[in-house]
Amino acid sequence: MSVKKIVERNDTQMGRIFDLFIQALIIISLISFTLETIPDLSKSTVAILNIIENVTVVLFTIEYILRIVITDKKIRFVFSFYGLVDVLAILPFYIASGIDLRSIRIIRLFRIFRIFKILRYGKAMERFRLAFISIKEEMILFFIATIVFLYISSVGIYYCEFETQPEIFKSVLHSLWWSVVTLTTVGYGDTFPLTAGGKLFASGVMIIGIGIVAVPSGLIASALTKVIRDEDIGN
Repeated sequence: MSVKKIVERNDTQMGRIFDLFIQALIIISLISFTLETIPDLSKSTVAILNIIENVTVVLFTIEYILRIVITDKKIRFVFSFYGLVDVLAILPFYIASGIDLRSIRIIRLFRIFRIFKILRYGKAMERFRLAFISIKEEMILFFIATIVFLYISSVGIYYCEFETQPEIFKSVLHSLWWSVVTLTTVGYGDTFPLTAGGKLFASGVMIIGIGIVAVPSGLIASALTKVIRDEDIGN
């Protein structure tokens, strides 16, 4: 059996074993990353976590190189979503290896991109990918409309509440936090309107916020249903 079939396909025993091995590595790497954030770890624990990090990065690097070597469209793979995820999963390790991490700890944060590597595996993940592709334009339009409405609600609450609460609603930008929290129906309660006009305006924003949450859920559910139906027809 060729290496290409093992790495790129999971309809063979060796292919499934390879996929499970990489998935296990991803989970181990994420657990190690999480444990590293615990304060006052013993030196032996830190040493073990460092070994796990080194081994997983080396194996991820080998996997990345293998995928580049065996793919027919190398440039396309390198700049694809999965290609970028693969390189972001290993790049922080090599960048940080010769640099004082105390000054650029943000580099370590990019290790979290390893979680996206697991999206490559499993039919459910593939269905989500196809679903998002099919509604890409609708989602972009929806998010643009959401940003526009966030701005409008920030302006509205600013003019309603500025005179009553100038220390909270200092400007449209200061009002943006309230707009995000209210429109997403989270409602932390740290900022809220006091005037009758502000309360009336906020009520309208909250009602619209229910739709803001529901619309993408409906789009994704509809797209997933279509993908599953197309699979059944294809089979």
